Amino acid sequence: MPGDGIGRNVLEETIRILDAAGFAAEYIEADIGWEFWRQEGNPLPERTIKLLEHHKIGLFGAITSKPKEEAAEELDDSLKNKGLIYSSPIVGLRQHFNLDVCIRPCHTYPGNPLNFIRRGSGDVIDEPAVDVVIFRQNTEGLYGGVEWTDPPDKVYEALLSHPRFVKNFSGVPQNELSISTRIFSRAATMRILRAAFEYARKYKYRSVTVCEKPNVIRETSGLMVRLAKEIQKNEYPNIELWNTNIDAQMMWLTKNPENYGVIVAGNMFGDIVSDGFAGLIGGLGFACSANIGKDVAVFEPTHGSAPKYADYKTSIVNPIAMVESACMMLDHINENKLSSKIRIAIATIVNEGKVRTYDMKKLPGSEDVIQKGAASTRQMADAIIEAF
Repeated sequence: MPGDGIGRNVLEETIRILDAAGFAAEYIEADIGWEFWRQEGNPLPERTIKLLEHHKIGLFGAITSKPKEEAAEELDDSLKNKGLIYSSPIVGLRQHFNLDVCIRPCHTYPGNPLNFIRRGSGDVIDEPAVDVVIFRQNTEGLYGGVEWTDPPDKVYEALLSHPRFVKNFSGVPQNELSISTRIFSRAATMRILRAAFEYARKYKYRSVTVCEKPNVIRETSGLMVRLAKEIQKNEYPNIELWNTNIDAQMMWLTKNPENYGVIVAGNMFGDIVSDGFAGLIGGLGFACSANIGKDVAVFEPTHGSAPKYADYKTSIVNPIAMVESACMMLDHINENKLSSKIRIAIATIVNEGKVRTYDMKKLPGSEDVIQKGAASTRQMADAIIEAF
């Protein structure tokens, strides 16, 4: 599922790398993204859902998403004023297939010039090794899609049953309210917590950190903290359980990132903290992810579609996040030797420093970066292949 913008560029090169590594697969392309919204009024066509129901495994590039009003303006004229509302197709995939476990590893590659550094004792420059894996609950919370502008009467009446709503919002006209819910279910919260603890045990991480805000968001964050304590005590007593508030965690991010192992959070906070840690390992060009459900799994980089780069004559974007996402796919289907082969090749290229994309050279993302010594998307893929 290439999607939009640079999604096609990075996915095309990733498949070349998979082929060269010896992964024998038949690839079937599926339609998803902005053009299908504009032309069909649906960025996630039913035919794509049917393909994924059949094949179970998806490699996803990137999508373009725009606010409600802008999305409506870009519809084909024949589709305007028909009540169509844009919603993110990747969120749609997560919810349709209950891809509730999102895994986002953030590991530093030695030699990456974008790695986080800090000033240590005696003004020594220190580069801590970051090895963090974020488990993000993927289908509930603020991304659950249960929201209203000008809520219907039944919803408004229900809100009036809460004393804090009466105190703080009853004077606001109903048609001036916009409401988004944050819903956590016990079953889904237990599943993401167990997935995090199980990963920590399998890969020998000493701690699992719940990153939420239970001192303020008492019911939902509080539920995750309470269940984490229960699971750790009864099932994983040899793994330390830490708790951090999301705001404090972002402050501590650059103080001691090497101390953290597995982090687990709800949807919004997991999104925030994973992007924060991605910044320490080189940015979104190195940030991969997996969306895993009971029967279906989709693997994607966490960067966006960057449409202006897609129009360049020569693609300049860093494909490593997409390649790493494909490695997570290989691990998921027990092709661990192949994933290790590719990761070793990436590590070799990054450490050698001879081939670097524009982000690794700290250049602005302009079309002339190739003339300034930056590697193209294809050249980076070629280098990885040559390192096998």
